[in-house]
Amino acid sequence: MSKGIVVVGGGTGFIGSHLCSLLKSRKFDVKIISRMPGPQRMTWHDLQQTGLPAGTTAVVNVAGQNVLDPTRRWTPGFKQNVWNSRVKTTAALAKAIENAVQPPSVFVSISGVGIYKPSRTAEYSEDTHDLSDFDFLSKLCIEWEKAGNLSPTVNCRHVAVRSGVVLGRDGGMIKQLYLPFYLGLGGPVGSGTQYLPWIHVADIVRLITFAVETDGVKGVINGVAPQVITNKEFSDAFAKALWRPAIFPLPEMVLNLVFSEERAKMMTQGQKVLSKRTQALGFKFAYPDIHSACQDLVNRALKKSITYEI
Repeated sequence: MSKGIVVVGGGTGFIGSHLCSLLKSRKFDVKIISRMPGPQRMTWHDLQQTGLPAGTTAVVNVAGQNVLDPTRRWTPGFKQNVWNSRVKTTAALAKAIENAVQPPSVFVSISGVGIYKPSRTAEYSEDTHDLSDFDFLSKLCIEWEKAGNLSPTVNCRHVAVRSGVVLGRDGGMIKQLYLPFYLGLGGPVGSGTQYLPWIHVADIVRLITFAVETDGVKGVINGVAPQVITNKEFSDAFAKALWRPAIFPLPEMVLNLVFSEERAKMMTQGQKVLSKRTQALGFKFAYPDIHSACQDLVNRALKKSITYEI
């Protein structure tokens, strides 16, 4: 028996495809919103014209242009695409929820740890307040979260998941790093001492599903694994899982040239982010440490399958 309809913005992307698989296994009917029409899909134009499907019980937005696409230059046009794909889609879903005759019970929108200022000493949790923008990416995260805020008259929980770097074999950072590390050419970025807030893709989609299914979850939760690591610690763990060395550091100046300094900061700088509230709410990470996560990612390359448990 179906638990209801979950509308997923960006359901065909890296995180979205894993999320839809998990939701279906949990007996939800899934309706994807994407730019292209298809079976069990609707377009963003459809959403604007007709609103949410009748019977929608939850809405999730994980839509977003890949910021670290190495084939795209960091131009004003690309930055606008990045902004629109996150802020405007979230705002469109919030408006659809407010206009619904029977609003869903929960709206989960994703955001990023880029809302926190990079630091070697500061420690950030969900209790960190008075956040202000200091660059494009921080302003993006702030406006992204604001776009998901609903009118207080609407009876719908809003959960904002501030995600760290999502590690998965079929997308994100690992997809870019797998070949050089497999060839023994991997290593830390720059000094490697910068923090790397991270989460396994299975855990980010489990966390989103946990937020959908758990009535007491609302507000901001940090989607980062409990273990705080540096970029070098990640590089060492990933290389070890592959039985390879990690002795070739990637100079910061190279990333600045390829991605531009503003965008490269996502890799060259980092934040110490804690998931205190996430854990206090009762969420259990399947991959709480980087060694188990990296070993799974390497095994995943051989098995090419994934199993989720809540």
